Amino acid sequence: MKSIGLQAYRFSLSWDGILPNGTVEGGPNQEGIEYYNNLINELLVNGVKPFVTIFHFDLPEALKREYVGFLSPKVVKDFVAYADVCFKHFGDRVQHWVTINEPLSYSLGMMAPGQCSKWMNLNCTGGDSATEPYIVAHNLLLAHATTVKLYREKYQAIQKGKTGTAHVSQWGIPLSDSKQDHKATRRGMDFMLGWFMDPLATGNYPRSMRAIMKKQLPKFSKEESKMLKGSFDFVGLNYYTTFYVSNAPPSNPLFSSSTTDSRTNASRKQFTETKSTIYTIVKRNS
Repeated sequence: MKSIGLQAYRFSLSWDGILPNGTVEGGPNQEGIEYYNNLINELLVNGVKPFVTIFHFDLPEALKREYVGFLSPKVVKDFVAYADVCFKHFGDRVQHWVTINEPLSYSLGMMAPGQCSKWMNLNCTGGDSATEPYIVAHNLLLAHATTVKLYREKYQAIQKGKTGTAHVSQWGIPLSDSKQDHKATRRGMDFMLGWFMDPLATGNYPRSMRAIMKKQLPKFSKEESKMLKGSFDFVGLNYYTTFYVSNAPPSNPLFSSSTTDSRTNASRKQFTETKSTIYTIVKRNS
């Protein structure tokens, strides 16, 4: 990294590598602490800034068995306690903390933790795609905000670091100039980036999500909303591709999920074909 001039290196910590049982009872794993101390020190010696992600999908199995992980509000307390250990042992040398990486991906179930409805025909089992994504997302957001609150109150004045999140979102382009497709595109972004960014910016979920999901979408208390709003010093964004978006009717309640609740159709194929056509035209005219 030093030889090619990299100035920063982002890596994630292993929750159960630091707290084998997922909780602070029994104390941290000293071998895990030593491993990350050595890594951070080596980066700094070589002029590379460590950007540390606290959580990147790897929930301790013990917490999965005890209370089904992020499906339970109990996880917030354990997550914050884990983050506290990280700040205590590494914060004197780490200036940039990413609390949670791609909360959207984790909440969908099709990636980690691999839990979704059978009808989705994905490599995940034993879940309910109509309800669980919203519960998991809610607890992820509260875990993030409570962690930032802890850092600001206990560590930031001394360690001078910053906290933020790293989101994932695609971009949407209306398939047509119709008002319906334009609204669908904005709605699709609400159910993707807005789902996690709006609470951090405004203290609540996007209006379109609240209008569609109603009681199915968990609510923040006044205290939680206040804690969420502004709970970031920076925002990371992982972007992969773009889709053409069109309006879609409400999904069948028997086959409902957070990916269909936005009432949108998204096509990457059409976008890819358009890019290919544009490239061909430019190439011919060059």
